[in-house]
Amino acid sequence: MFKTTVRIDGMMCGMCEAHINDAIRAAFPVKKVSSSHKTGVAEIISEAEIPEEALRAAIEKTGYTVVSVSVEPFEKKPLFSFKGKNR
Repeated sequence: MFKTTVRIDGMMCGMCEAHINDAIRAAFPVKKVSSSHKTGVAEIISEAEIPEEALRAAIEKTGYTVVSVSVEPFEKKPLFSFKGKNR
């Protein structure tokens, strides 16, 4: 799995976040997407790496500007982890 972090310019409110999230979900098969207008960042979790140019095009089509894109491997952490804990 991959975590893609996108810095976006132009998000001002919760509706802006929804527009970004909807555009990403419509264009790519993602597991999770969340955006924050306060930080100007969208985080995407996906099984396959998302092509940067296609991601930029999908977001910029909505009227926002992509500042940067970074991708890193993502490993889901277990909900409850008791390894290494002594009881």
